[in-house]
Amino acid sequence: MNYRLLCRFLGILALLIGSCMLLSLIWAFPELGYRTDPQIPATHFEASGFRALFFSAAVSWAFGGLLFRIGNTNDRRIYRKEAMAIVGLGWLMSTLLGALPYSFSGTSRGPAVRYVEPTGKVYVASPRWKLWTCWEEDARVTEDETKVIKALLSAGPVGISAAELNRQTGLNAPHVILTLRKKRQWQSRILLPGEGGRNTPAARAAHFRIGTHAMGIVDGIFEAQSGFSTTGATVIADLQDTVTVPHCILFWRSTTHFLGGLGIIALFVALLGQGSAGKSLMRAEMPGPTKEGSTARMQHTAWQFSMIYVALNTLIAILYMFCKMSMFDALCHAFATMATGGFSTYNGSLGHFQNIPGVHATAIEYITIVFMVIAGMNFALLFLAIIGNWRALVSDEESQTYMVLLLTVSAIIFGMGLYHQDTGFSDWEAGWRNSLFTVSSVMTTTGFCTADFDQWTDISRALLLTIMFVGGCSGSTAGGMKIVRHVLFAKILRIEIEQSFHPRVVRLLKFGGKAVEDQELKRGILLYFGLIAAIFFGTWLFVVAMEPDSTWEGTGLNNRLIDAGSAVATTLNNVGPGVGTVGATQNFSNFSPQNKLVFTWLMMLGRLELFPVLVLIMRPFWRDQ
Repeated sequence: MNYRLLCRFLGILALLIGSCMLLSLIWAFPELGYRTDPQIPATHFEASGFRALFFSAAVSWAFGGLLFRIGNTNDRRIYRKEAMAIVGLGWLMSTLLGALPYSFSGTSRGPAVRYVEPTGKVYVASPRWKLWTCWEEDARVTEDETKVIKALLSAGPVGISAAELNRQTGLNAPHVILTLRKKRQWQSRILLPGEGGRNTPAARAAHFRIGTHAMGIVDGIFEAQSGFSTTGATVIADLQDTVTVPHCILFWRSTTHFLGGLGIIALFVALLGQGSAGKSLMRAEMPGPTKEGSTARMQHTAWQFSMIYVALNTLIAILYMFCKMSMFDALCHAFATMATGGFSTYNGSLGHFQNIPGVHATAIEYITIVFMVIAGMNFALLFLAIIGNWRALVSDEESQTYMVLLLTVSAIIFGMGLYHQDTGFSDWEAGWRNSLFTVSSVMTTTGFCTADFDQWTDISRALLLTIMFVGGCSGSTAGGMKIVRHVLFAKILRIEIEQSFHPRVVRLLKFGGKAVEDQELKRGILLYFGLIAAIFFGTWLFVVAMEPDSTWEGTGLNNRLIDAGSAVATTLNNVGPGVGTVGATQNFSNFSPQNKLVFTWLMMLGRLELFPVLVLIMRPFWRDQ
């Protein structure tokens, strides 16, 4: 292993990550960082977010410069081991550096208090050395204190005046709050009028309100990996609270989608080339079972893919702005759409635009459907289609299977939704739009939501869970296991079954009308499916065993098995939302720190397709020979 060369490449990558952080600084100014929704104004300069991004960039530059200096070597040859190490460690380093803005800015994860309606239990956020936060039940809360806590939680981040609080509870609420704050864990969990910092708006500063708890390092790592891997899962409960979640941090969050969409290393190769090293790096990172191409053309290919990617991002952002989105929202959602990531700037995802007067919400949804489907296609075939060779795209077996499966599942869910009168199926047009949007979002692993599919019939939910494992086409920005692997696996299985009763019959494995003669590819497909199954079931059991019961308070312990499996499936396949406690209207904030790290590992495994991550923990990989 050439460790100096490894340090050199990682150093350059850290410098690029730090430089990209600076692009988010301008959104700290209220003149730029405004939302489409007039109810969520940008009122002040976001000093905390600005400082956090600048310091994070400085740390990235310092670390990158140190690695680059260590990696000063004349031996620039890079082999398969070095390429896999650079990709695996590069994504790990990018995650750690990408988490810094969340931690430095004190971005809120959500309210520091939870009240569970069915059981009446109250949980308080308890930080652990700023690394993570755990939920601890306070069983000593009185009935009067519970009434006040419920009223404060219902008031949201803006809070409530003393007079209104007294009226709602029928108590001397300020006295109850002062008594409650005498307990150590409650001192910063309920804020009094005048507390909260100088950037707190006047209307909020005059109220009693529940305090928030900042994202710990584990939360930041989860959010950064979710962005880079284009998963779109989040631990931030309230994206619309501009006081505790700065616009510039939200833009950095979306920028991680843009960087991770085509691949950090692919963009790296496009910018810097690296000759034969570029081929090795691209092969180690690009999704799909085959990544062929000559060394001489690899940088050219990376440039082609990057240009298509940037052009499509630009086009969809312009179309969003024509539909009355603000520039901030248009760019953030464009990055999330083309990267098949799913990060939104609203709690209700793209469905929030249905509630904003003057915005063409239906047009936004149809535009998003089209570009999600495009993002799930092979970019090499998209390039051929752009230059006039549409037949290559239309006749491709993987693309045909992709479209047939997407439309078939959409039609089934549409029929089931109309029959059972599910949420979002009030009429035929809305039902077809919601079913097509949701299937496109889940199958391409984008994760946007316009309807709460967790309220749909069990058959529809089961189909959505199933297509999480399918994903898009190889060579796309979509996650999942890829269509080509499923097609090849089905054909290999058919041949093996036939040979069990006709052992002398020889059948060629064909794909796209051509014989697949690579026996290593056949073995690799079977190995990949086996590893995915082993990792899925292993981590599923781990999450079920290690997650405390409090995570399922309010949804019922009976849902624990399905919800845990959904959380594992949605992170391993880079989808984002699942069902139950991680459904379309939920998030991952209530999960324990150890399982958040497990989900982070699964997201990186899914994005890099196992091997560049798994080899990092094998001792023989790091030996010289």
